[in-house]
Amino acid sequence: MRERFDVHAEITKAIIAAIENGPGDFQLPWHRPGVCLERPKNAVTGHRYSGVNILALWASGMERGYESGLWASYRQWRELGGQVKKGEKGTVIVFCKELTVEVEDEMTGDATPETRLFARASRVFNAAQVDGFELAAPEVKDPARVLAAAEAFVDATGVVIEHGGSSACYIPARDIIQMPPRERFTGTDTSSATESYYSTVCHELTHWSGAPHRLDRELSGRFGSKSYAMEELVAELGSAFLCADLAISPAPRADHAAYLAGWLKVAKEDPRALFTVASKASQAASFLQGNGKVSCATSGESNIRQDVRLRRLRHGT
Repeated sequence: MRERFDVHAEITKAIIAAIENGPGDFQLPWHRPGVCLERPKNAVTGHRYSGVNILALWASGMERGYESGLWASYRQWRELGGQVKKGEKGTVIVFCKELTVEVEDEMTGDATPETRLFARASRVFNAAQVDGFELAAPEVKDPARVLAAAEAFVDATGVVIEHGGSSACYIPARDIIQMPPRERFTGTDTSSATESYYSTVCHELTHWSGAPHRLDRELSGRFGSKSYAMEELVAELGSAFLCADLAISPAPRADHAAYLAGWLKVAKEDPRALFTVASKASQAASFLQGNGKVSCATSGESNIRQDVRLRRLRHGT
């Protein structure tokens, strides 16, 4: 009997492998130099991928050394006049598909139609895997304009940022972000000092988005707990998504190693956990960018079901 394909397990396995096989405890897949840091796009529609699909495509691009952020299905590349090279393997992603099912009322026995979202797997190929498709010359970005756009984005959120001290954090009791002075930030192999500052702000902004009067995520987990690790990964992914959209090179945070081991443990125990975290990060990025909508991202589940699963993970059930 053929074993059923588990899209959650397949994608989670690929991303965990990308983390574990990389050099150094402080490097996550979305921080690797030489990898396209733009948000992956569909070559036909131009739409940006969201949720766990971003991680899946970034991890695949890192593993295979792709420099392009354009992806599409085999059929879509044919529509563009390209041909996937012989022997090339696609990267698994998921998409939401609406299906109408009959739900029986337990009290009356009457059946009523109900629309539900289900996860379906698909495979896409990077532009580097295709013949007959010419990539446009990469846009040369003006660093000054990039940072001006980042500053405008932060201002538009309405967040209160106070500078001082030696740590960066969101303080729920005061609903503010505390940041060290800008001059204390240093550059890395992948980013300038100023880019490091803004990537850290984006991390804390993602925490800020989870306040009860905003997206209402659990922010009270103690260090080392599952809920702490989950929220830290939401914030780190949210920062990575925002930095990609703002063309900022994200800087690895110094506390990565402290929670990475716990995060990998959670992901291995429940392959769906990564989908939940990535979905929450996409929701946060959309909220901060002013879209005003919280979608199911690409987890194949409704937000209600994601919230239920996240609560179960927090309580270890």
